[in-house]
Amino acid sequence: MKKLFNVTPILLLLFTTILFVGCHNRSSRNSSSLTGWDSKDKSAGGFSSNASYKGQEAPPGMVLIEGGSFTMGQVQDDVMFDWNTTPVKQQVRSFYLDESEVTNSEYLFYLEWMEKVFPPNDQNYKDIYQSAVPDTLVWRDVLGFNELLTENYLRHPSYQDYPVVGVSWVQANQYCKWRSDRVNEKILMDKGVLNPLFESDSLEVRGQNNFNTDTYLANPYLLFDGDSTIYNKGLPSNAKRKKGDPKPSKGSFTGRQVKVSDGILSPKFRLPTEVEWEFAAKAIVENREYNNIRGRKKYAWEGKYTRNKTKRYSGDQLANFKQGKGDYSGVPGWSNDGADITIQVKSYEPNAYGLYDMSGNVAEWVADVYRPIIDNDANDFNYFRGNIFTKKMIDAEGKVVMVDDTSVEYDTLDNGKLMAKALPGSIKYIPISNRDAYMRNNYEKAYNIDAQDGDLASTKLYQKNEEELETKPRMYNSPIKPRVIGESGLLQQQYDTEKRTTLISDKSRVYKGGSWKDREYWLDPSQRRHLPEYMATNYIGFRCATDRLGPMTYKRRKPTTTKIRY
Repeated sequence: MKKLFNVTPILLLLFTTILFVGCHNRSSRNSSSLTGWDSKDKSAGGFSSNASYKGQEAPPGMVLIEGGSFTMGQVQDDVMFDWNTTPVKQQVRSFYLDESEVTNSEYLFYLEWMEKVFPPNDQNYKDIYQSAVPDTLVWRDVLGFNELLTENYLRHPSYQDYPVVGVSWVQANQYCKWRSDRVNEKILMDKGVLNPLFESDSLEVRGQNNFNTDTYLANPYLLFDGDSTIYNKGLPSNAKRKKGDPKPSKGSFTGRQVKVSDGILSPKFRLPTEVEWEFAAKAIVENREYNNIRGRKKYAWEGKYTRNKTKRYSGDQLANFKQGKGDYSGVPGWSNDGADITIQVKSYEPNAYGLYDMSGNVAEWVADVYRPIIDNDANDFNYFRGNIFTKKMIDAEGKVVMVDDTSVEYDTLDNGKLMAKALPGSIKYIPISNRDAYMRNNYEKAYNIDAQDGDLASTKLYQKNEEELETKPRMYNSPIKPRVIGESGLLQQQYDTEKRTTLISDKSRVYKGGSWKDREYWLDPSQRRHLPEYMATNYIGFRCATDRLGPMTYKRRKPTTTKIRY
């Protein structure tokens, strides 16, 4: 029988095509589909590539909260009959959140680091460490015997896994910034980019000589007195070193500078926004059936009662809260919530997202400035009130400015305490100027805390300019504390004697969730209260959040392909 065709050339052609396509797919990862340049090609400049990026990993101690839409605000039991929790529909972006509140042991690690790097006995840093120490006197009561808690709650090992309290909003915010640098410092050490700083004989991690993420990304030579390469500046490398030349010592960093485009650094840690916190606490994901939401949740757990319904633990409380007048824990034994004050974190079952103590134990600071109404018409996407847009400070030579040991600036808080505006080793930031916001359609100025609710445009004088008024009119007539600095350099103790009608100000920060000191009503994640950002209590703690980059979830949706018929 005669052969109709020869299969060898066809198989060869097919194999060549598959090989070409495979090679093309591999090489296309490092090339630009719009220019044809290969990012690894030295003739193209040898730009870095994030081709090996495998996706963002959850930071230590955090869980992914997949974003979505939900009804924020009060949906039942509105016994106050106010507008404070008006229901609004909001969209939340995906983010990461600590699975529990920051504990005493974690905060003590922060204090130990601050004391080592900024020793209080050094005149340059004498107020930095003290500004981070929680107010342990929050446990005192004029008619209560709690003095032992003031001495032991923060530092005694019996309370090491209890949530830290006595921390103001300002202090919690500073902790989040510090945590960002420590996490990225550990990442660079694990990757072999940053040499172990505390093991170096030639470098002391002190003052401005500490790792800061923003400074490293902007100009790593500002860190560690310029010792930011594998070889000392001005000295030849081992390959070019001649006999008799001084031997270079190992520097702080190895290899090239890591950039944002490499995708290995963690985004900045921060306090969660009010919308994020409430969305995570409600965990409506467990009420989802076939893409429909059934019912509305009252607490962080499913159901409308605070007692366990399972057969084994029937009647036990599901959270740590005040059960009645003079009743902070329940009767001894059965049905006791196990705590008269706070309790160690993760003592109760987590919610559907895997978050512990979103109802009860301690209330928690969130990032937002308080206003009675959240305006859904103003913004229904990742709502947040508190933006002050800033930029890096640039000197006359066009270089970023770092805070050094001699240029630390302090804020004097209304309670008289000092707080460093920025720690030594960090980049100086300043508010954007009117020129920066000129002809923009998304913002007009740096200060946006009182936008559409407290600024000049919100008052009856909205048609006037601020230049025409001697003082800026205020929509919220909150007290103004006289700020007179005495000869000692401390704030003089004075009070506002004018008649005031509200405590709401641009320094009022929201805290959410019920605590060991609150009744059941406040366990509802929709409830919201406020306190000045410089104050602390024995029932408010905090947890950190950070952004989810890229896709909303770990689940990867494959793109659909449509067959074209010819």
